[in-house]
Amino acid sequence: MHDLVTLGEVLLRLALPSPARIETARTLDVQIGGAEANVAAAAARLGVRVAWVSALPDNAWGERVRRELTGHGIDCGGVRMIAGARLGLYFLEYGAPPRPIRVLYDRRDSAFARLRAEDVDWEPVRRARIVHLSGITPALGPGSRALTERAVAEASDLSFDLNYRATLWKPAEARAFAETVLPRSRYLFIGAEEARAVFGLEGTPEAMLEGLAKLAPKATIALMQGADGCTVLDGGRLVRPRYRHEVQVVDPIGAGDAYVGGFLWATLTGRPLQDAIDAGQAVAALKCSIWGDIALVTPRDVDDLLAGGPSVRR
Repeated sequence: MHDLVTLGEVLLRLALPSPARIETARTLDVQIGGAEANVAAAAARLGVRVAWVSALPDNAWGERVRRELTGHGIDCGGVRMIAGARLGLYFLEYGAPPRPIRVLYDRRDSAFARLRAEDVDWEPVRRARIVHLSGITPALGPGSRALTERAVAEASDLSFDLNYRATLWKPAEARAFAETVLPRSRYLFIGAEEARAVFGLEGTPEAMLEGLAKLAPKATIALMQGADGCTVLDGGRLVRPRYRHEVQVVDPIGAGDAYVGGFLWATLTGRPLQDAIDAGQAVAALKCSIWGDIALVTPRDVDDLLAGGPSVRR
């Protein structure tokens, strides 16, 4: 039995060196990334038993992804290798202020897009202590939506990150799907901007959480507020991080996934809610200091950050 099972797509991440633009770039940095796999990698590196359910092309790129995620400690036995398929791509343009970070996706007809519910061994999902899903997967198309719906039905305990992507679907579509998942969710992770865009929630974090609690009455809800940290609602109790970390941002992509991975790791290892929130914040902060989608962290990194101390460790 796994502590955590995730389901979703991994993309090849091709990042332009900042401050280049796509029209002038001559080189690209090659890595991998995907919301659910990012969560899985962070949690696995921190020490819980994690499996990832997905599909990859049966070629050198698919093997690279599988080997890399296995190297982080993820069980990839549930990954289907599909001949003649491709790996989806995404391009990252890191704009220097006032230009924003821009993401361009190229994922049509990827191996994951071909994966169907009947292709998946659902036993690990049924037996997992927690199944983590995101709102990205159902937005990819009818097949991926059916996969997500099946995973929701099979999960005994569900974690859901809204992860709204405006390029994939409209707010009304995202809300309609989320409203089928939230009543079953044990953990809900959502950004304040997403709560505004998808659910029309406004006001203070407390007011937003009150509105979200009506949609997800069983859930511990983490409202993520970027540089302002997070506010968590659990059974009517509001909890905030005990620490604020000074962060030199190298790469913010994947910070939300890192938070989820740290939070679920602490939860699955029996730590109280306050410690889970602090762990999530710490892993997210560490991720921002690391290039790439995945939080390359260890439990010692998290403990050292929470303990404070010198900036040079010898």
